[in-house]
Amino acid sequence: MRIGVLTGGGDAPGLNAAIRAITRKAGHEGWEVLGFRNGWLGVLERDYIPLDRDTVKGILPRGGTILGTSRTNPYKRRGGPEKLLRNLERLGVDALTPIGGEDTLGVALRLSQQGVPLVGVPKTIDNDLFETDYTIGLSTAVETVSDALDRLHSTAEAHHRVMVLEVMGRHAGWIATLGGLAGGADLILTPEVPFVVEEVLLHIRRRHEELRRMFSVIVVAEGARPKELESSIVQEAGVDEFGHTRLGGIGEFIAHQIEKLMGYEARVTVLGHLQRGGSPSSFDRILATRLGAAAVDMVKEGTFGVMVALKSNRITSVPLEKALRGSRSVDLDLYQLAHYFY
Repeated sequence: MRIGVLTGGGDAPGLNAAIRAITRKAGHEGWEVLGFRNGWLGVLERDYIPLDRDTVKGILPRGGTILGTSRTNPYKRRGGPEKLLRNLERLGVDALTPIGGEDTLGVALRLSQQGVPLVGVPKTIDNDLFETDYTIGLSTAVETVSDALDRLHSTAEAHHRVMVLEVMGRHAGWIATLGGLAGGADLILTPEVPFVVEEVLLHIRRRHEELRRMFSVIVVAEGARPKELESSIVQEAGVDEFGHTRLGGIGEFIAHQIEKLMGYEARVTVLGHLQRGGSPSSFDRILATRLGAAAVDMVKEGTFGVMVALKSNRITSVPLEKALRGSRSVDLDLYQLAHYFY
C-alpha cells in the first residue's frame, strides 16, 4: 500500500503532528508514504518526498508544516483535475490523506466523487468545519489570543486606553469568542452577530462612567461587521484561487469610531499570523495525533470519501459532504456566556 499526504491552505499549529501520526501509523502497517509538497500544487507538479520514521523524527512540537502549503485550487487550472488523477496513478498512490480546511477538503470531495480513495483530516484555526467538535490549530490560536489579551489589559489600564485586538475569523468567531472568554475581554465582536457601532460606544461609556473602569479591551474577528455596512471590511480587493478576499481593518474602524465620537484614546493590535505560528499546544498535538492515526485506520478499512472527526472526545468518521455543508458558526451559548462578564 502506498498513501499520499499533503497539507493545504493556511498553516496551523499541529500539522506536523498529524503528518507524523500518519507516517508512523502507516509505517506500522508496512506501507509507503509520499508527502506532497505545498498542498495540491505538489500533486500537480509531482513534487513529493518519501516519508518514514526518520523523516518525521522530532517534528511533533514544531509549528508550520515540513511539507509546505499553498492555496492552489486544481479546479481553477486548465487540465488540473486530469493532471491530478494522472499523477496519482503514475505514482501508484493507493489512497490520499489530505490535511486541510474547507478549501483543501473541498478539492478532496470533488476528487473523491471522481473515484480517488481518500480520507480527509480537519485542520483550520477557524474551527468552521461541521461534524467535528474541534479542528487542528484552534487550541493554539486561542492560547495566543488569550495571552495577547492578558498583556493588553495591563497596558490599557496603565494608559487609560481602549485597546482593540483584531483576530482571525472570516466567517466564524470561534477564536474571538473562546480567546475573549479566556482572556477576559470587555467586549467580543464576531461575524455571526453584526453589531451596531452606537451600542459599542454606549457599552464603553457605561464602563467608564458607571463602573469607573477607565479602560476597555475589545476583541474583534476580522470578519465581524457593523450593521451599517453591507459586508466585512476588505484589506485587498483581489481574490485567491478559492475566491477569498483578504480581510482586515475592522479593528482600525472601531478604534477610529471610538476616538472620533467619544474622544477616548484607542489603540489597535492586529494579531495576524502570530495566531498560526509557533509550537502547537498539548491539545493540538494530541488531537492531530489521534486524527492522523485514525485516517490510516480508515484507509485500512477501505472507508473513503470521509473526514475523521472528534465528537464528544471520541474519534469517528463523517462523510465529506456533511463536513463541508457551509461554514460552522460559533456556539451562540458561548457567545452569550461572555456577556455576563462585560
